[in-house]
Amino acid sequence: MNIAPADVAHVARLARLAMTEEEIGSFTGQLNAIFSYMEKLNQLDTQAIQPTAQVLPLSNVFREDVMKPSLGVDKVFGNAPEHDGMHFRVPKIIKEIP
Repeated sequence: MNIAPADVAHVARLARLAMTEEEIGSFTGQLNAIFSYMEKLNQLDTQAIQPTAQVLPLSNVFREDVMKPSLGVDKVFGNAPEHDGMHFRVPKIIKEIP
């Protein structure tokens, strides 16, 4: 399959992208290289290969849910710029509507 500059310009217009002639030429070359590679992949015999959604046999990669001691209040607020001893203090970002 060969992509022409007119095809790239048409798709750009459909996507409402403003492209210069230089960009159209660049994308035409890049798309032709991609399609050329895809043609090479299409030549491979994949009849004996089962369709897969994942190439590795992974079922559940989550760690075990194990209880651990939590951080103390001093450590939690150690790097906080402002706090009142029980809460982080942050600047107000919501305006009140009268």
